Amino acid sequence: MRGVNTIIATTVVAEIGDITRFENPRQLMAWLGLVPSEHSSGGTTRRGRLTKTGNALARTMLVEAGWSYRHPPKEGQPYLKRSAHLPQEIKDIGWKAQTRFCKRFRHLSNTGKPLPRVLAAIARELAGFIWDIARKTPLSV
Repeated sequence: MRGVNTIIATTVVAEIGDITRFENPRQLMAWLGLVPSEHSSGGTTRRGRLTKTGNALARTMLVEAGWSYRHPPKEGQPYLKRSAHLPQEIKDIGWKAQTRFCKRFRHLSNTGKPLPRVLAAIARELAGFIWDIARKTPLSV
């Protein structure tokens, strides 16, 4: 995935540990503290800032990876070289994520959202795609 280099991938994997303990990507997003807080009573639902109750280091790494999606999607030489040995299914997930995140970054930025909020939204979805890729990747011991 674009923006996820060796250091970011290693840190996220080391901090998360066994990703199979999360039944769905929402649980991973919540564990990372990338979901909005909620104050609800009766029929009223109020969502607030990010909970930030999860793992700060992994959350920071995902936000840092989100910066790379401010550029248009492309398959440059470093990306092609890094993904040459991967199965086509994982490459397809990575490309889908790249086009989605680049479009989302531009859309949220153009609507006037503050940059930290845009990056948090990208990081939240990035966690979901990482969960999907991890589920489809066999563990090698």
